[in-house]
Amino acid sequence: MKTQFTLVITLLYSALILAQESFEPAVYHSAGDSLQYRIQYPLNYDETKEYPLILFLHGAGERGSDNTSQLTHGANVFATTGNRNAFPAIVIFPQCPADSYWANVDVDRTKSPVGITFHPEKKPAPHLKMAVELVDSFIKERKVDTSRIYVGGLSMGGMGTYEIVQRNPKKFAAAIAICGAGSIDEVKKYATQTPFWVIHGADDNVVDPVYSLQMAQALLKAGAKPRVTVYEHANHNSWDSAFAEPDFLQWLFSHTNQN
Repeated sequence: MKTQFTLVITLLYSALILAQESFEPAVYHSAGDSLQYRIQYPLNYDETKEYPLILFLHGAGERGSDNTSQLTHGANVFATTGNRNAFPAIVIFPQCPADSYWANVDVDRTKSPVGITFHPEKKPAPHLKMAVELVDSFIKERKVDTSRIYVGGLSMGGMGTYEIVQRNPKKFAAAIAICGAGSIDEVKKYATQTPFWVIHGADDNVVDPVYSLQMAQALLKAGAKPRVTVYEHANHNSWDSAFAEPDFLQWLFSHTNQN
């Protein structure tokens, strides 16, 4: 058992090192505040071309100011040479500060799973707003194929994924929300605009899988056709199974924005 645990830690560390090598650190500044992020450009990057862009939002456990922790889950999927060759894109992993949150929500951590209350009527959380501004800055510099902008996230980032699409319903060609949750009442704003892959673990004791099922139901009722995956034996780390899906990136890149 100890040997198996050591192997898992070693593999995670190796994946993080790979991601750190391919994702460059940077900082976006806006109105007296800042958003740290890591960015990976396509192999053989050509500044005269426009590329797809992927924005990935990490979970609450990766918040901070080191501009590295946000790469812990998922970055290695984008950093492998095979995927970089098959799916050339600009990939951005912003980092949310420890005292902030991607979505405008109240989270009651005295419960298990946690209690979540959404506030779609309020302004977006400042660092989600800056993440949108960051994407827009690349668009203005003509670095991005605007028909192929994608977003994904896990846990807190899954909540951020629903909210960023909710607040920008025509911007994203597709979205993947892993073990997240969102405001059901707002789904109709983007249901037929942005294809969603909704992912959760049935054994999740942090974010109740019912949240994802409710979002999937709301998307269906609003006329969307979401892809829905529930892993029977996965707990909150359903992202491990999600990233292992053979068509994880292929599904994203199969969509283009017709708006």
